[in-house]
Amino acid sequence: QVQLVESGGRSVEAGGSLRLSCTVAGNLFSSHSLAWFRQTPGNEREFVGSFRWSGGNDGSRYADSVRGRFSISKDSAKKTIYLQMNRLKTEDTAVYYCARRVGSPVTSATEYNIWGQGTQVTVSS
Repeated sequence: QVQLVESGGRSVEAGGSLRLSCTVAGNLFSSHSLAWFRQTPGNEREFVGSFRWSGGNDGSRYADSVRGRFSISKDSAKKTIYLQMNRLKTEDTAVYYCARRVGSPVTSATEYNIWGQGTQVTVSS
């Protein structure tokens, strides 16, 4: 049974930085892609960024709203991915989820079948 566990969410002031972690308990293969999504009350999950675990030609993808401020990285030995968030804005406030799928690092939440429990990020002005 694969599990994803996010951590690192907290309250931070606008303009600050935060790094979220997502540790995978279970197998990770070159066919897997991982992604970060976020969700605010009453709204659907919004794509943040994604990448294929093995790297490859798919590259990393980012939502326009975070490109240049957020970046995804990984520690293969720890089976952990990170979401580095810089120059945070109040509109980045959300519950952040990581997710896994088999296949390309697509941007649609419905294409991911394994999800973590989420971690809350609150950005205050």
